[in-house]
Parts: sequence; structure tokens; C-alpha cells
Amino acid sequence: MTQGTSTIRCDATLHAIDRWTILRLPATASEKLPPRGQVAVHGTLNGHAFQTVLEPDGSGGHWMRVEGRLQRTARVSAGDTVRVDIEPSQDWPEPTVPQDLKAALTAAPQKIQDLWKDVTPMARWEWVRWVNATSNRDTRKRRVEVSISKMSSGKRRPCCFNLAACTDPDLSRNGRLLEASSLRA
Repeated sequence: MTQGTSTIRCDATLHAIDRWTILRLPATASEKLPPRGQVAVHGTLNGHAFQTVLEPDGSGGHWMRVEGRLQRTARVSAGDTVRVDIEPSQDWPEPTVPQDLKAALTAAPQKIQDLWKDVTPMARWEWVRWVNATSNRDTRKRRVEVSISKMSSGKRRPCCFNLAACTDPDLSRNGRLLEASSLRA
């Protein structure tokens, strides 16, 4: 996507996967975005403003989780078709840091805490995404430890994972977003 790109408008149906409501962008909308990795956007859903980070679906497309607050404000739920207007943004929202990583950062030496504060929000999203990309407790624990170790050696980003893959273990298999139903189970 080039600088100065205009608003991307589309209609999309909200779907349920597990306990989440998601919006998968239609291919025609997703094609207007970078094909790899996360994309910070701001926009509206049925006229209600939001800021989020679109996730890759592992197939060249993008999706977003539609949080409960936005669903309530817009009065929508899984199965509804919504109008979405989005624009890529250079302003990344702060990620929600999982408790285990937050505790490790708090307990870490000041040098690591300073590095965490100094890296961009986009880099913090990558660290959080890498830690969250497993449902195996032992692997997750190890990733938190490795994160602290890498930051201790000055690394500003995690290494060596597929940025184009869907990495949410609740919503993906083999790096691809699960197929969704439009109705909650």
C-alpha cells in the first residue's frame, strides 16, 4: 500500500470463532493493504469509530477481532453484515501485554524495562504476538524467558516467525485463520 491511500470501504459479515466475534475483510479490501504482517488502522464500523491492528489470516488477507464494546456500541453481533471504513495508520495503539510477560518485564533489570519503553508500539505488538502464538504452557513460559533474554542482549524485536501467518492459537491452525460460522454456537 502506498502513502496517501484513501479510505478502504467494504461490507463484511461478522463471524464467530470459539468465543470471539471477528470480521474478515473481503479480498477486494484486503488487497489494498500490505499482504504481510499486522496493519494498524483507524476507521468506523457502522459509523462507530475504532482503532485496531488488523491481523494476517495466513492466506494473504486480513481480519480483526470485534471487541464487545464495539459490538454493543454499534449494536451488532455474529451474523450481521456491517459497513467498514478503514485507513492504515502510522499510529499504533498499545498492545494488551499478557500478564506473564508483564510480570517478567516488571521483574527485569531497569535496562530491559527501558528498552521495552523505548521500542515502538509496533515492536511491542510483535513481542506480544510471539508470546501469545502458542497454547502450550511450557512453550509460552519459554518464550517469555527468551523475550527477556533477547531484550537483555539489546534485541528490539523477536526473531524468526512468519509475520504473514495467523498466530492466535484459539483462531488458527497451521498459520491460517479458521473458517468461521456466522452464528454463535
